[in-house]
Amino acid sequence: MSAAIRISNLTLAYRRHPAVHHVSGEFGAGSLTAIAGPNGAGKSTLLKALMGEIRPVEGRIEHRLSRHDFGYLPQAAEIDRRFPISVIETVMLGAWGRAGAFGRMTRADLAKAEEALAAVGLMGFERRPIGQLSAGQFQRALFARLLLQDAPVILLDEPFTAIDARTTADLLALVAGWHGEGRTVVAVLHDVEQIRAHFHETLLIAREQVAWGPTASALSPANLLKARAMSESWDETAGVCVRPEVAA
Repeated sequence: MSAAIRISNLTLAYRRHPAVHHVSGEFGAGSLTAIAGPNGAGKSTLLKALMGEIRPVEGRIEHRLSRHDFGYLPQAAEIDRRFPISVIETVMLGAWGRAGAFGRMTRADLAKAEEALAAVGLMGFERRPIGQLSAGQFQRALFARLLLQDAPVILLDEPFTAIDARTTADLLALVAGWHGEGRTVVAVLHDVEQIRAHFHETLLIAREQVAWGPTASALSPANLLKARAMSESWDETAGVCVRPEVAA
């Protein structure tokens, strides 16, 4: 497959403190990739860099995509559900990339939003405030928004955290459907067995790249042990390009 997104010697930082160091590889067009690693490994930071929200300190992210070619699902904790907005209004936000911030939503957009809600099992919830939804229902609504956005590249940040097993299974089916349509899907995940069951490729990081390739080899016991050791030995006060020594 031709590369959708290529990363070359990528280093990311917050206020000159290291977050991700020297990552290189590519997300092939139409690939289904998990980003895995210990807590604080830089997974979400890398996802935000792919979106263009964080600029590299060193290295490059190369692609021929516009900002509207990315569909992004942030962590649920980053979204304020107290905002007075309904489920259908939340889903309709997925059409903003086409309509623009001051564009008018059409009846066709509304029909597509209703179809997206039906696809995630939320018919009848259109007028309900998002603050009244359960965690699983809210995540379904966010996936419906992604369906309406219809982007060729989909980035998911911990999409299955704190939701029930049935919702997880339904949303994993949507992810498989996106992959079947040839979209490029990248997801930050913690559940190693879930990754092994559903994701073909894995990037394992612990501030630095540990492995990137077929999931079975990337998530080998040796690589998982190395990632844990690298994470535990990381110096949070180090300069942006100071790298910890970890035995192979």
